[in-house]
Formats: sequence, C-alpha cells, structure tokens
Amino acid sequence: MPELPEVESVRSGLARHLTGRTIGGVEVFDPRSLRRQAGGAEEFVRRLSGRTMTAAVRRGKFLWLHLDDGRALSAHLGMSGQLLVRGTSAGTSSGAERTRDADSDEGDAVRHADPAAMRAPTLVRELSTRPRHLRVRLHLVPVDGDAPGGAAVDLVDQRIFGGLHVTDLVPTPDGAPGGMGSPAALLPISAGHIARDLLDPALDRQDVVMRMRSSSRAVKTILLDQRIVSGVGNIYADEGLWAAHVHGARPGARLGPRIARRLLEQTAAVMERALAVGGTSFDSLYVDTDGTAGFFARELAAYGRAGRPCRRCDALMRSEVVGGRSHTFCPKCQTRPR
Repeated sequence: MPELPEVESVRSGLARHLTGRTIGGVEVFDPRSLRRQAGGAEEFVRRLSGRTMTAAVRRGKFLWLHLDDGRALSAHLGMSGQLLVRGTSAGTSSGAERTRDADSDEGDAVRHADPAAMRAPTLVRELSTRPRHLRVRLHLVPVDGDAPGGAAVDLVDQRIFGGLHVTDLVPTPDGAPGGMGSPAALLPISAGHIARDLLDPALDRQDVVMRMRSSSRAVKTILLDQRIVSGVGNIYADEGLWAAHVHGARPGARLGPRIARRLLEQTAAVMERALAVGGTSFDSLYVDTDGTAGFFARELAAYGRAGRPCRRCDALMRSEVVGGRSHTFCPKCQTRPR
C-alpha cells in the first residue's frame, strides 16, 4: 500500500494541477469505487458537478480535496489506486529531475542497490481515452492552455481496494491545521480517527513517545497503528527500525525515552529522503499524478532485503513475522529481544 511519501507525491501533484479548477462533469465507470459514498453514484455526481477544488490536503496516508461548498472529496488509494491528471496546463512533475538524481552514483545506498531496482522507471499514463482499470473520471472545466481533448482526473484502480467519496469536514480536536496542504483546521469525518504523521509540524512527538512506551505491543506494531502516528506502513517501519538499531519485536514498554525519540526521528528522516525522490515504486502501480515512478527502492536498507548483506555490518539480513506483518532486520545491528 502507498505510504506517506507516495501519497504526498500524489497530493503535491493534485495541488499543482487542480487548485482553483472546477469539475464540469463526472463519469462513473465502476460504482464499486464509490462504495463509501452515502447515496451512491448519483449522489457522488450531484455533489461534485460544478464544484471548485480549493486545496489538496494529506494526513498520513489519507488524502482529500477541499471543495468550495465546505465539503471535501476524500480519496483513498488502497493497494493499487492511482489519481492520474491529464491535459491540464500545469505542466508535469519533477520526474526528469528525479531521473537525473537517480542516475548519479553518489551515496553508499545507490552503490549497493538491487540491480532490479536500478531499472529505469516506467510511465503508466496512457494516452487512450479509456485506460485500463479506469473507475471514475472527473472532467475539468476548460481553461487556456489545456490540451485540445480537455483535462480530466482519472481514478485508475486495478484491485478496487481504494475509492472516492464526498464527505463533510469537521474541526480538528487540537485546533491545528488538518494536514499538509492547507491551513484550515478541518478534517473529513472519515479521517477523524487518524493521528498526525511524523512530518506534521503539529505532531506532539513527546505524546507519541509516551504512548509507545506505555504499550506492551511490539514496537513495529505500534508504528503501524494509525491512531498513534499515521503514514507509516511496512516499508518505512522496517527502514526506520533499521536506521534506529531497534528490532521490531521489542515491546514498546521496553523502549527507553531516548531510543523511542530516535526511532521517530529516524523514521521521519527516511520518509523525507523517500519523498525527495518521489517515494518507493516497485511496479507501475505506485506513481504520482503524472504517472511518474519514485526512485527510493534503490536506497532501501531493510525492506525486502532478507538474505542480503546488511548495509552497515555485512551480516545477512533476516525476515520474520511480527504482529502478522513481515519484518526484515539485521540480526547483528538489531538485537532481537529475549
């Protein structure tokens, strides 16, 4: 599932392409993508037609577009969802810059990269009017500079675990902005249970440390709990734990305050590095609004590297199950708790 860096890459693209744009019409090709919409497809079309999008906002892995009537278009990408923007005058993302950065040989992580991850990225944007797995299309009211065929936003979703719905906004409990992309202290009702993420300036990290240390659960399980801190999935949990020298099975109650703070700092730092190159794309499913893949897969130090040498000490990485999720770790750098 896309995690914070991947979803933030999508959010920034939506903000660039869609802020101030008006939805002229809506086509629903598969109503299963609207299963969270009260009133179904007809209500979804009614609520969106003629609405202007004023901001693109993200909290953790959750994404929404503010609408000019005070509601929000909430989007969840699920396992394979893509929001692809076509035909606008906003220009493309920094995919070319990512390519130049990724082609450099600087850094130990790049020199140790998996050859499969070093392949050039592919673009999944299709120029056909009906791409495969198209579920919903939002047609934009034309403006100068748009493509001759018009501009649109496509929800393309192979597995249909994600979806769209229009929802009301509610005030944030702490009065701080709801998420990245808008100063408004508002959240979609459906995201009200989601905690702030590690890149959110309003996150109370000391409170997160206290909650982690008050739990007997494995620390990896705690990192994946979106009610404690959002945006972290299996990839960046493994990467943060490796960077902090912490085994994922260690109970939160056995973390000292200094180690807990270090774990949060290192996990945030990994996500910031991933965000700088568009996130982690293992296949054509994880892309931004322009269909551009991220390059962080070549820098991964833990996730998916079982049986390969640790980038720090050369011990062979191992994998086991923690809390029902796979966990890749270094047996020498990340001592397993007794």
